[in-house]
Amino acid sequence: MSTHEFQAETKKLLDIVIHSLYTERDIFLRELISNASDALEKMRHESLTAEDVFDAKVPLEISIDLDEDKHTLTIIDTGVGMTREELEKNLGTIAHSGSGNFLADLAEAAQKDVNLIGQFGVGFYAAFMVAGKVTVQSRSWDGSEGNEWVSDGTGSFTIADCPGLHRGTRLILELKEDAHEYATKWKIENIIKEYSAFVPFPIKLEGETVNTVQAIWTRSKSEISEDEYNEFYKFIGNATDEPQFRLHFSADAPLAINALLFVPKENFESMGFGRVESGVNLYCQRILIDQHSENILPEWLRFLKGVVDSEDLPLNISRQSLQDNALVMKLRKVITKRFLKFLKEEAKKDEDSYLDFWNTFGIYLKEGVTSDFEFQKELAELVRFESSRSEDGKPTSLAEYVLRMGADQDTIYYINGANRAAIEAGPYVEMFNKKDIEIIYTMEPIDDFVLNHLGEFDGKKLVSADRADLDLSADGDKESQEEKDDKLESGASGELIDWLKKTLEDQVADVIESKRLVDSPAMIVNPDGYMTSSMERVMAASRMEKGLPLENSKKNLEINLASPLIKQLAELSKSDEPFAAEVAAQIYDNAMIQAGLVVDPMVMVERNYKILNKAVGV
Repeated sequence: MSTHEFQAETKKLLDIVIHSLYTERDIFLRELISNASDALEKMRHESLTAEDVFDAKVPLEISIDLDEDKHTLTIIDTGVGMTREELEKNLGTIAHSGSGNFLADLAEAAQKDVNLIGQFGVGFYAAFMVAGKVTVQSRSWDGSEGNEWVSDGTGSFTIADCPGLHRGTRLILELKEDAHEYATKWKIENIIKEYSAFVPFPIKLEGETVNTVQAIWTRSKSEISEDEYNEFYKFIGNATDEPQFRLHFSADAPLAINALLFVPKENFESMGFGRVESGVNLYCQRILIDQHSENILPEWLRFLKGVVDSEDLPLNISRQSLQDNALVMKLRKVITKRFLKFLKEEAKKDEDSYLDFWNTFGIYLKEGVTSDFEFQKELAELVRFESSRSEDGKPTSLAEYVLRMGADQDTIYYINGANRAAIEAGPYVEMFNKKDIEIIYTMEPIDDFVLNHLGEFDGKKLVSADRADLDLSADGDKESQEEKDDKLESGASGELIDWLKKTLEDQVADVIESKRLVDSPAMIVNPDGYMTSSMERVMAASRMEKGLPLENSKKNLEINLASPLIKQLAELSKSDEPFAAEVAAQIYDNAMIQAGLVVDPMVMVERNYKILNKAVGV
């Protein structure tokens, strides 16, 4: 037996590993199983090229034995094993560490309570997180005699002959007092299923294989049956049904990627289960790097289930450094664009199937439009809304809207309402119907924010129909003599507008003649070109939820000078001004209600009774 001192850098590393705090102690087992898997992979390669392999008939596998009484954890692999020289070199030094920067960064990370295991690739030394003494027994595939490496991590290690070993490596961890749980089956089994479930070699825990599900994402699509896909989805997504969509793809550039993504059939957030966490796990060479990764896909794709595996990521990357890693950001962009392209293809292939998806998960894509400028162009092609040309309950795309546009139309119009019937009965669509211009119906609170964030589609501006500056008159449009005759004559109209401004000065910002009303007497528009009525409703609801007072901004009142009610109001303002004022206030409230904005119901009801009393002669 010979005694050796650890390399100086290794001593410092061991001190940091043993005496620093860790956010995830369980990760030591992932590191040790990864090392064992690498040794088995090397052995598989050697067996294909070498003529003479020691213990050639021994199966390639990992075995884990536990002794709760002695508080030991033993990990055995039948991989390439190590010679005496390799034991000393591999376990006594830090490969590629040499520089002082490495240890300086390591010490700084320890002070910040950063998870060292993984981030700095300390690998084997993770064993000392839980073990007071580590014994490594190993015999190389070349048949040379076995050796035993032993250390308590305090600065030195011994190497001695160990005859009678089979090929491979055996790690015996004598657990610290505060780590005895790692000798229990349930604890070790849970760690394996979380981090190492897809290691390509059998992992046997006390004789029972734990990793029974295959990493099918690494196989060719043509080799995988529907049943295998569905079973894998149920495993990875903790589901009982089949997925709605599935995307399985591989790429070599700009990164080596294997990805298998599933779209569930149910949206659990809409079912009241609260905000779901990301369902996509990040792997490197089948080893879990980040479970429920919040870095590999944007937050608005959190409904997806599946795995992403990239060989280009370093296996020792830590969760803390994922968000700052340029490779991960590149991976995020590639996968997101590929999934959005897949959705576009599915919509083209089967629109009804895509609409089922949209009705369930469209809210997430809308969230993406409002929060993620990087993918707005792709998302704009995927959003769906009903319109005046679409069937009731069947949305249409912006691209289809553009195809139906008239030759002179350069704007996509939209209007918000509680439902289709309410929108079509409202004043905002009257001129659109008269001119046969299609208008998109937005019926969810977020929809106006979505279209406002998009701004344009295919070079066409997106404009809300309740904007104050909206003008639907085309160049060359002339008012017919009949339309002129229907209107209140110009002198009387000017007097009425001035009177309404004075009468409603506490409620309205301005009163103007409408160029878009056909039948309705009046409508409310927001003088702020950005703020639509629906956006104002959302912001008001948000303020109420936070207990903040409402901010009631004044609106513009547009009046239809051809409306019999408005013409009669002009006469009434001269013959019975107090009653005319009540009617004007009621017209304003009615317009506010049609815009979906808040009015004082008690005041309105009291006024209504006054008007009714007058109407019946009381």
